Parts: sequence; structure tokens; C-alpha cells
Amino acid sequence: MPARPTWKGYMKVSLVTVPVRVFPATNTAGVIRFNQLHGECQTRITQKKRCPKCDREVDKSEIVKGYEFEKGRYVVVGEEDLAKARPESTRIINLLRFAEVDSIDPMYVERPYYLAPDGKVAASAFAVLREALAGKAGIGKLALLGREYLVAVQPRDKGLVMFTLRQASEVRRMSGIDELEDLPEEVNEAEVTLAKQVIGNFAGDLDLKEFTDEYQAELRRIIDAKVAGEEVVESAVEAPAKVVNLMDALRKSLDAVGRNKDLDEVSASKKKPVKAPRKRASRPAAGAGTAGAGATEAPVRRRKRA
Repeated sequence: MPARPTWKGYMKVSLVTVPVRVFPATNTAGVIRFNQLHGECQTRITQKKRCPKCDREVDKSEIVKGYEFEKGRYVVVGEEDLAKARPESTRIINLLRFAEVDSIDPMYVERPYYLAPDGKVAASAFAVLREALAGKAGIGKLALLGREYLVAVQPRDKGLVMFTLRQASEVRRMSGIDELEDLPEEVNEAEVTLAKQVIGNFAGDLDLKEFTDEYQAELRRIIDAKVAGEEVVESAVEAPAKVVNLMDALRKSLDAVGRNKDLDEVSASKKKPVKAPRKRASRPAAGAGTAGAGATEAPVRRRKRA
């Protein structure tokens, strides 16, 4: 099934405007979700909005938006007020700055989207901007769903990828964590050397397909067993060992890695197909018939039973 765009509009760079389509880059369809049920009859619970002051259920048409400016005091903000705060255009990705891709702190990256040209006429201009953005990220703004987002647009494969970014005011500073103040000023160099050796044994090319969501897989196993009316058997979980002596734990880690590598090599050698030994042609005994060396005996035919 072809991907469907969730948004259509324009990407603007200075005076250049290109029609684009936005596609979600992530998929959460495989994530297991639960509903709230009444335990007695297993009926799905409905969410009802109730006013504690009026002591009655409130209809959706009676609900308004309110901002709490003091404890227990609110100011009502209507749709006409929200309309005044909305940007003039909600259909333009306006790129205002361009920076190196590596200069974007991952802490600010929120959600990815794919960009593609909206129609064949826009394809040429889209391709030009994609090539011009090589190694760069365009930083700009996008008005969507009643609010303004900070976005970064950069090339990826044949298209462009757009990340919504958190505002600087949304990212907390690490300096506010008191526990980090208790870290030692100096570390044990011998322990650091061993730790680097342990890390080096697991270094390699990154392929995120190797990592699966074991929690979701275990949930699926339990759900399938319950649907089938089978008894759910708890999987054995190995408790993490407590670190008493860091140097001892690092040495044991190196030993464990070495044993695992040896086991992998042994299992790999067992999987290799074993070639059957080649049979040598037997030499005919002296005086045995007139056949020359290398000739084979005629096969013996078995008589069919009547």
C-alpha cells in the first residue's frame, strides 16, 4: 500500500517556493495497546466528563479552554482568541537559517517526517534544493494544528527528511541534576583502560535491525497464549549482578567475551558442511580379466522374483 501524505503545502527558501507533501517517517502500528475494562464483566470503560461543582455530567459543547494564571483562577480563551494568535499561513515550511547537519544537538530532535515533491512540475525544483542542501540542514518554522513548530530539513536518499525540533525553553539543562555534583574529580586509569577493552570487543558497524523490542514480543507471546486458552509460563529472567569491585567486574567481562567468541567459532565450524573423502579407484588384481587399469566393473544385476 503506497504511503499517504499527512500534510500538503510549500517549502520556501528565500523567494523560491516548492510544493511538497509530508509523510510520517515512523510506524507505531505494531505497538501493543490496552483498553480499560470493567473487571467484573470485561466491558470497555467509557470516559465521562463531570463537573464536581455542578455535580453533573458535562456535554462536549459546554467545555471551553481555560488558562490557570493563579491557583484556582482561570481566564477563558475562545476560538476567536486562538485565531488571532495563529500565523498568517499554515501551509509553508519557511527555512530561515542553514547550518551543518552535525551542529544540531540530538536533544532537540523530536519527530521525523519525509518530504517529497507535490506533483511532477515541482520535482525538478525539489531535486535542485535537495542537492544544494548536501551536508546542510535548513532550520525554519511550520504552522501545524494550531501551533508553530521549529523544524530542520536535510537531504536523505532521494528525498528530504524533516525533523520537528523542541524549543530551547523545552530542553532542561543537565546542570540542574544535583547527583552529578558528587562525581569524583579523578578516575582510576587502569579501570578506564579495561573498560575501553570491554567496549572495544562490542564495537562494530551499527545496524538497528539487530535490536528487537523483546518486551513487545513477550507481551505478544502472553496474549496469544491467553487467547488460545493456554497456561502462561513466565520466562526466566537473569538478575543483573551487583557491582562490588569494578576492576573484578571488568576482568570477568573480558573473560566472558573471550569465552563467547570461542563458542561462536566452535558453532560456526560445526555448521560448515563436511566434504566426503574422495574414493580412490582400486587397482585390478594381477591376471584379473583383460580390462585395462581404470576400467570399472560391470554392475551386478539382481534377478526379479516371480
